[in-house]
Amino acid sequence: MKKYTVTLEEDPDTGDVILPFPEEMLKEVGWKEGDILNWEDNKDGTFSITKKLTKETEWVLVETVSQFRQRYMVEVPKGKAEWALDTVSMEEAKEFSQEHLGETIVTHRVISQADALALCDLDNAYGEEWTEEVKLQNFFTREGEKVE
Repeated sequence: MKKYTVTLEEDPDTGDVILPFPEEMLKEVGWKEGDILNWEDNKDGTFSITKKLTKETEWVLVETVSQFRQRYMVEVPKGKAEWALDTVSMEEAKEFSQEHLGETIVTHRVISQADALALCDLDNAYGEEWTEEVKLQNFFTREGEKVE
């Protein structure tokens, strides 16, 4: 592992000392913002910093239904308003507008990571050949992760 030299900084508001970590180092050791670190004095003038092991976790599959109000504006012969219903039912109408009315959770259950990855391949066939880590990064929400 490469050695890094950093300069301590002082927070101008609190006076706290800050130990900045270079982005390259964070990637190399697999740390991210929000990780809890252990700081250990090696009693020889050096210190060791390690990522605190997180508590045991499990994967929960949450299934939802989203609802939308959609509008269509369909021109029909006078007196034939019902024809517009057929046009929409046959998916031959242009969408006029839509509004998301919300999402409702319908079920949830704990599943193993292996089962979750198999379901991921079933639901996202285009990513079936991706590595497990790439699937976890793109489709799974890890504990403490902030989704934007």
